Amino acid sequence: MTKSGRPVRYECDLHCHTNRSDGNNTPMELIDRAASLGMKAIAITDHDIVPPETVTVNGQTVDICSYAKQKGLVLLRGYEFSTDTYVNDVHILGYELDWSNPAVQAEMERARLSKSEAYRKLCVILTRKGMPIDYDEEILRYRDAHGVIRERDPEEVQRKFIFEKMAEKGYAESWGAAKIMVQNDPELDVRREKIDPIRAIELIHECGGLAFLAHPYLIDEVVEAPGLGRMTRFEYIERLIEHGLDGIEARYTYNKTSYKGQNTVEEIEQEIKARYGNRLYISGGSDYHGSKPGTVDPREIGEAGISYEEFCRIFTPLLQKGAS
Repeated sequence: MTKSGRPVRYECDLHCHTNRSDGNNTPMELIDRAASLGMKAIAITDHDIVPPETVTVNGQTVDICSYAKQKGLVLLRGYEFSTDTYVNDVHILGYELDWSNPAVQAEMERARLSKSEAYRKLCVILTRKGMPIDYDEEILRYRDAHGVIRERDPEEVQRKFIFEKMAEKGYAESWGAAKIMVQNDPELDVRREKIDPIRAIELIHECGGLAFLAHPYLIDEVVEAPGLGRMTRFEYIERLIEHGLDGIEARYTYNKTSYKGQNTVEEIEQEIKARYGNRLYISGGSDYHGSKPGTVDPREIGEAGISYEEFCRIFTPLLQKGAS
């Protein structure tokens, strides 16, 4: 039972987002909420952006990991690499990299620039197809969790923002349905240039981190890409393992995503453990984003994850190396 009286299923959640990408909480709010729920460890894994080093507490700049420790939490600083231009939802989670490495900074800048034009073009095509969305007035301008109208830089836009706007305007039943609609329409599925997943794994290792495949069952059962041809999801994952993938998410909130299959969350977890449990670290995370007004059954921190014992077995050596 948590400090708030609500049960948390897992003590450690290795997949959480903040408002630095497509989440709704600031990094400090995420930490505070996790602490209030009685979590023992969380990871900040925002999309294509280096994690924050500090938070501001009562006007003072404080190291973010120290702030989390004061709240009784171990904080992993991570990065969710959006990878593979041609295969959807191949996301590689990198944990505890040397964030000052020029290669990480260069990749973050490349990803930032690749998003802007592609997402503006998607809004133009949606508008032409009878689903008007004004990129400047409806995506770059937005209302935050406190109801305050803010503006974001074009490079900060995530595709999910457009999916959410499609749902809000009634073009789809939910952001997940909007995502599927876009992916299934070749005209709408505007591609932006993404890092190759194998290069992402190499980059993570070059910078001293661990590389985990996020939500593997969001990858289609059969995929096709230039240079690869046609292969199954499992053949695709084997390529990543051959090139050094360290771990894979077994526990994940598929029931609250655009997952197209019929398996339950529990069935997926058991399948992943059976296939990869003797070769890869097994992890888990909620993909927490925080709730917005009107959100039905949002994902909660700790809804998916791993035990503290599992966390320590995987990450203690990495954290000790970073502290030395």
